[in-house]
Amino acid sequence: MNLERKDWIRALTAHPATVLNALAEDVTAGCDVKFKSLPQAGLGLLTLTDGAFHEPYYLGEFPLSACSIELSLSDGRQAAGGAQVMADDAELARSLAILDAVLAARFPGWERVSAHIESGAKQRAEEDRRRRAMLAATRVDFAMLNNAEDDDDEC
Repeated sequence: MNLERKDWIRALTAHPATVLNALAEDVTAGCDVKFKSLPQAGLGLLTLTDGAFHEPYYLGEFPLSACSIELSLSDGRQAAGGAQVMADDAELARSLAILDAVLAARFPGWERVSAHIESGAKQRAEEDRRRRAMLAATRVDFAMLNNAEDDDDEC
């Protein structure tokens, strides 16, 4: 797997939340899970700064869930993980934080997490390819409009 850690969450969220929750439960069977920050779901505010008066204003809000955990194995090994996801699902954030920690520390079950990340990355790459194709299909070449105007001026 050649994805950076910052891209793991995006790849994992290509899968349904139920699949990720079940995977997190399976890989933490022999682990002690401690919350560094409790799983929370809420709203995030998108803040921008006014260009004229340099005062902040709120453009809108979006669903946001976050969690930070620490895993401990019976042999004393520990791992930390965290996740923020644009969804109103605290359980999903908890599961993603667990999967992040398991893969980062290569705890038992990390191969399964890695396989989910690889398949999710392929799904995201295909979505990105389709979006780029749609964007390319709607691209307008304004240079052709300038040529048409020049022809009208000559008549």
